[in-house]
Amino acid sequence: MRRGTMEQFSTHTQAILDRMNSVIDGKPTETRTALTVLLAGGHLLVEDVPGVGKTMLARTLAGAIGGTVSRIQFTPDLLPTDITGVSVYDQVRREFEFKPGPVFANLVIGDEINRASAKTQSALLEAMAESQVTADGTTYQLATPFMVVATQNPVEMDGTFPLPEAQRDRFTARISMGYPDADAEVHMLAGHGSGSPLKDLQPVLDINQATQLVDYVRSLHVSTAVRRYIVSLCQATRTHPHLRLGASPRAALQLQAAARAEAALAGRSHVLPDDVKAIAVPVLTHRLLLERRSGTDSAQDVVRAILDDVRVPTEDGSGSR
Repeated sequence: MRRGTMEQFSTHTQAILDRMNSVIDGKPTETRTALTVLLAGGHLLVEDVPGVGKTMLARTLAGAIGGTVSRIQFTPDLLPTDITGVSVYDQVRREFEFKPGPVFANLVIGDEINRASAKTQSALLEAMAESQVTADGTTYQLATPFMVVATQNPVEMDGTFPLPEAQRDRFTARISMGYPDADAEVHMLAGHGSGSPLKDLQPVLDINQATQLVDYVRSLHVSTAVRRYIVSLCQATRTHPHLRLGASPRAALQLQAAARAEAALAGRSHVLPDDVKAIAVPVLTHRLLLERRSGTDSAQDVVRAILDDVRVPTEDGSGSR
């Protein structure tokens, strides 16, 4: 890849991060992960308590890249057609016309996704997996790039419908925003007290340039050794004694895509095992189910232990730390 292209990529992505961090106080790791998922062509699940900036993160990312954004408030009475769209009969032309739903945007915010029924949640599956919607036998392509950022509240569980594992597996990564530290919260009070920082948020590039960033990431080289390493990590989750559900082949594909984005953000045109390690926890953790009597505090602990245990294979099949 030409050096000029790499430098342009670094300039654009740093501008996006700077713009996001000017709005989201004290969360550089979370904003970087959100950008990584966008560059990987994936979707992001944000789980945390109310009021820590989950929706703000999604809106800031969309605003920084100049993309269209839609927000869906998931409620128990939400219907699948409220997401994908509906065919309406046009009495003048005497034919049905498809009215696109809010999923037809570059970035779709699904607020409190676990408050809708499983049937409504599943309306996102085709869109997330194939970037398309099929209605009445007709397939409609979604915007490019297309990203779903879904939020859910892990503490108010009354009246919620937990995400099925098949749907959780569609999300490239999961993050938690967490509370800001004291200095960041003071800065937030000073900067946000007079109004929403999103009001004057200007994009740092247009949507066509954002698409080029995603295309550039897909072009990065991944060696056979790194692919073996990714597969070894996923296979280790499938046989781990503390897990009753390991990472799927889709998880391996998305881990590779996210590792490409990590490498690109680091200024390289090829993926290293360190790129895989850097993103493995947010990519793999939400897909795993612990054994009820595992004695392990969290799936994050299991992934970190696997990262410590699995050797990095070389091209000749041997391993090294």
